[in-house]
Amino acid sequence: MTLTAFETAPLYTGADWDYDKVRRVYDAIENVALEMGLDTYTNQIEVITSEQMLDAYSSIGMPLFYKHWSFGKHFARDEALYRKGQRGLAYEIVINSNPCISYIMEENTMTMQTLVIAHAAFGHNHFFKNNYLFQQWTDADGILDYLSFAKAYISQCEERYGHANVERVLDAAHALMNHGVHRYPRRRGPDLRNEEKRARERLEHAEATFNDLWRTVPTKAGSNSPLSDRDRRRTLLELPEENILYFLEKKAPRLQGWQREILRIVRHVAQYFYPQRQTKVMNEGCATYCHYRILSTLHERGALTDGAWMEAMHSHTNVVFQPEFDDRRYGGINPYALGFAMMQDIERIVTEPTQEDRYWFPDLAGRGDAMGALRDAWANFRDESFILQYLSPALIRKFRLFHVADDARDPEMKVAAIHDERGYRAVRHALARQYDIAWAEADIQIVDVDLVGDRKLMLEHHVMNQILLEEEEARAVMQHLANLWGYEVVLDEVETPGATPLRRINVAPRVVLGGA
Repeated sequence: MTLTAFETAPLYTGADWDYDKVRRVYDAIENVALEMGLDTYTNQIEVITSEQMLDAYSSIGMPLFYKHWSFGKHFARDEALYRKGQRGLAYEIVINSNPCISYIMEENTMTMQTLVIAHAAFGHNHFFKNNYLFQQWTDADGILDYLSFAKAYISQCEERYGHANVERVLDAAHALMNHGVHRYPRRRGPDLRNEEKRARERLEHAEATFNDLWRTVPTKAGSNSPLSDRDRRRTLLELPEENILYFLEKKAPRLQGWQREILRIVRHVAQYFYPQRQTKVMNEGCATYCHYRILSTLHERGALTDGAWMEAMHSHTNVVFQPEFDDRRYGGINPYALGFAMMQDIERIVTEPTQEDRYWFPDLAGRGDAMGALRDAWANFRDESFILQYLSPALIRKFRLFHVADDARDPEMKVAAIHDERGYRAVRHALARQYDIAWAEADIQIVDVDLVGDRKLMLEHHVMNQILLEEEEARAVMQHLANLWGYEVVLDEVETPGATPLRRINVAPRVVLGGA
């Protein structure tokens, strides 16, 4: 069906939906999306109930996910809040896979189904397929097969080794999940032949290094090696290592093979979500801009009634609402609001630039191709670099942004920059920094292992802005780490690598998981 065929005839009337209406709406949205130049994976739309949506919530939105007690806890909490009317449900969940799966709720009105399809099946889908982080770090073609494998494997482990033993490994792995990612690009996955070759090489490497790893004989006296024992040990163990789950999977001395495989599964899931953690503003901004642009086009062409358009804009306005800082509803900057505003601002700069825009964005202002500029931004940036590149003075004024310097050594906070000529760059840098995961999350690395003595595992937390870890939580996570390692674990919090620790946390294992 082409758009001209229904320019004077609405696609539907009323709130009720059926599959024929969804089909017609999908075709119309797809036509507009193609006009916008969106490039998407094949779509798979699934209709689910609110209870199934709650279930999807609890398992971090993934289908075919393995079982864990924490998912049931989240389900019970979310369901209770939903039944009491204290929390609403998202209208959709979308999976970064090929085909791209979008879940829509059967309780939605037809207009909401329309909005959700435009938002998820085309906005998020385009972003998943084209952003460089997703291309580098996720395998959209293989994720569903891998989740199916993971679910079956963990189920088999539960039958063979006991539910409690498997759960203890999962508990520990989940506690370390945010420290189970590689932060730098990797090569694309090999084909099956290369995968077999790499598996043989891994086995040979493990056999070659295992004895060296745990030998306790000191280096012979008089050795003329220029490297110290510590340097050789760190070279052998490939330290420092920031991916703690990866190190444990490869080097933990007491873990059994099935336990290492579970760590590998959790690590792969953490890596899969790593790009989404870095692109929250861009991803939601892209999807929100796309649904707004698609639905407004359909309305202009008569495919949506005024009533449907008003209902869609009511939901849209709620999504991009940004409470003021002194509003009880304020919970930080709404990524939908900031992302959508920045996409609209780019469109304005490209099509109707001011003199200020021409000074700040000489390569963008007046370019004339708004969708081309947006597609380029969606493909090549993450939140931090996107804000650093595209946040304009006009938007800084609109959001009334200013920068507060909060130094623990100073009894008073200082307003370091406001939205004026001198403050624009400082505000933009400060806001971009908040979306830098490397700055926002604790930098913890494994730095050494005592191979000669008690096999103690040593880590360093590189302290930023004099902020130490919350001790009780750090000890709880370290306890899981010690249980996986099987020996004592020491965490030094230092301002510079190798410096005198500001604080040291020692934890001994309570349950040696490798003994299960």
